[in-house]
Amino acid sequence: MAARILMIDDDARLAGMVQDYLGGAGFRVTVAGTAGDGEMMLKREAFDALILDLMLPDADGLDFCRRLRQSSDVPILMLTARGEPMDRVVGLELGADDYLAKPFEPRELQARLRAILRRKGAGAAAADVMRFGRLEIDRGARIVRLDGEERPITSYQFALLLALAERAGRVLSRDALMDLLKGEKLEAFDRSVDVHISRIRAAIEDDPKKPRRILTLRGTGYVFAKDQDR
Repeated sequence: MAARILMIDDDARLAGMVQDYLGGAGFRVTVAGTAGDGEMMLKREAFDALILDLMLPDADGLDFCRRLRQSSDVPILMLTARGEPMDRVVGLELGADDYLAKPFEPRELQARLRAILRRKGAGAAAADVMRFGRLEIDRGARIVRLDGEERPITSYQFALLLALAERAGRVLSRDALMDLLKGEKLEAFDRSVDVHISRIRAAIEDDPKKPRRILTLRGTGYVFAKDQDR
């Protein structure tokens, strides 16, 4: 399956050239001209890697990278005219996987992109399983286990649990959760987020009436606890 790449760069001519070149090499490239558009695409679709310009019309690429790393581990290749050593250091420290200065050789871009995708693939098996004390969330198999025993939840409820777990420690409103779950298949009839949360709690909490994994902040939303079994 072709790797899906999101390129966030406001230079339409350059982005078009990269899209054509990488497309010819077997990649599927989507282009966003602003940080805002890129952020919306990342919420709607799953990408295998991100090519990120640092100088965007609506945001600083370094700030964008910092924010993205709070919720996603998608590989990031920074592509920018800011090629000073300190820019590279800051970019890598903020979570970028590689850094390529403009102007660049397209073959080098392709080689660096393939390299970070290989590194991602090498760690994918371990990264597919998230562990929170006695709770395991297997992203690849879409299975939840408690004390090694599979717990029954629906596909939609798994997506909801995963959205919370991938942002453990962060408060998510009901609207934010619905936005994150756009594109997921609903049950045979629509239910509220609250009802789905109660079903998940019944499956993974020792005492659903006194939850320790998915906590409610009254009037605000839900938070998935990082430390659950102390």
